[in-house]
Amino acid sequence: MSAPYREALERVSAVRGVQGSMLVSAMDGLIVAEQLMEDVDGRAVAALAASLFGRLRRTTESAGLTAPAVIHMRAENGSLLAVPAAEDLLVVVVARADANIGLARLEMLAVAQEIG
Repeated sequence: MSAPYREALERVSAVRGVQGSMLVSAMDGLIVAEQLMEDVDGRAVAALAASLFGRLRRTTESAGLTAPAVIHMRAENGSLLAVPAAEDLLVVVVARADANIGLARLEMLAVAQEIG
């Protein structure tokens, strides 16, 4: 993993309650770079995030809207967040229920802008 990607993902993963972050190909769900805790199945998370983003992008385009800026899927034990970045990449975060989601989103948007 290149140093800029590693540093960016470390910054996002350092947010309280974040279990890991990744850069994922929006086209096929492959992991480009990751900073994950051991118990996180990165491949499954990456595939889900890319699939959700693709479906939401197609749906919003069909409705004449712009693509989503942030995807936030919330579950009982935590959240999955995705932000589009340049080069057809997604910044993806897995967070516990007690995570500082606002700060995580800000860091994700900053990373997405840095990559672009």
